Amino acid sequence: MRNFNSDSSSALSRFAKDKRLRTTKTSDERRETRESFKSERPKRASFNPNFTDDNRPKRGVENGKRRAESGKPFRQEPSFKTRDERRETREGFNGGRKSEGARKPFGKSEGYKGKGVGYKGKGKPTAERSYPKYNPNKVTGEIRLNRFVAQSGLCSRREADDFIAAGLVSVNGVIVTELGTKVKPTDVVKFNDERLQGEKNVYLVLNKPKGYVTTLEDDHAEKTVMELVQNACKERIYPVGRLDKNSLGLLLFTNDGDITRQLTHPSLRKKKIYEVTLDKALTRADFEQLAEGITLEDGDIYFDEISYIKDDKKSVGVEIHSGRNRIVRRMFEHLGYKVTKLDRVYYAGLTKKNLKRGAWRFLTSDEVARLKAGRYE
Repeated sequence: MRNFNSDSSSALSRFAKDKRLRTTKTSDERRETRESFKSERPKRASFNPNFTDDNRPKRGVENGKRRAESGKPFRQEPSFKTRDERRETREGFNGGRKSEGARKPFGKSEGYKGKGVGYKGKGKPTAERSYPKYNPNKVTGEIRLNRFVAQSGLCSRREADDFIAAGLVSVNGVIVTELGTKVKPTDVVKFNDERLQGEKNVYLVLNKPKGYVTTLEDDHAEKTVMELVQNACKERIYPVGRLDKNSLGLLLFTNDGDITRQLTHPSLRKKKIYEVTLDKALTRADFEQLAEGITLEDGDIYFDEISYIKDDKKSVGVEIHSGRNRIVRRMFEHLGYKVTKLDRVYYAGLTKKNLKRGAWRFLTSDEVARLKAGRYE
């Protein structure tokens, strides 16, 4: 028996646990060791001792025999190729397929006379589509009569149904009382013997200046807001809601009766934000009283939000949902303040940002979608 006490080698090296000895080889030496180990490693024997190299079944041949008996094409025994040989086979196959014309190039195809759509970069089309874009405001066929009346700017669809049932609407000289009747763009539709023109819906906002009356026509008014938007469009539009003659700020115009009813109905309270300038500083006691609520001749009222804008405390910002007449001015007048400037900066999700005083702009498609869906709080 070997005497380990007189052995000069260390115990760690004898039991193969000395990592320092095993890591002294370079990477090239370790690679040569692995390759030599693989070449000298014997092949794995079959689990079945009755199988030898002579009688061991070959998968490809057996499958081919069964396919030949069933009438299917014979499958040859799979050949084992190196990685380079398989790459050359794939490249040769792809090259032959392209040369034979089996795969057509992406883009214009045979018999196609339109514009081909290719891709460049990260999937971006390099050519425009040839089919026309959908325009919802363009009438292409028959539409319901109540929609035609509403698009003319006369009223909403629900009110149009009431007018039709009352016999006030005629189509091509015949009074129509049946709801759901459809008309063509070429039909003559009249309301109280006045012809209606089906128009597309128009939406725009105006930054109203001081001195203009919010009305369609007023013989006693020197200036009306309609003078500021008279050249905006050919459709007949009207203001939604009201602003006093001396009030400034955002004012919406449209010919959509449904949107008008939705924004002006008393039960549907819409958020409005004003910048108010007073003749004197607002005390802290009155500030808190306006936030808690006061009592006017037509009931209790309060500001949903109120805050100081400037250090002099003469300018405050208020948020309110009520649609009562002159409600902001009346609330401050109730406490002994006079409003010298009232500017509406927000209404139903719309703002007048970057819009000069007296200028107007059309609403974007996103703003119109929010109005129709009621997502403006």
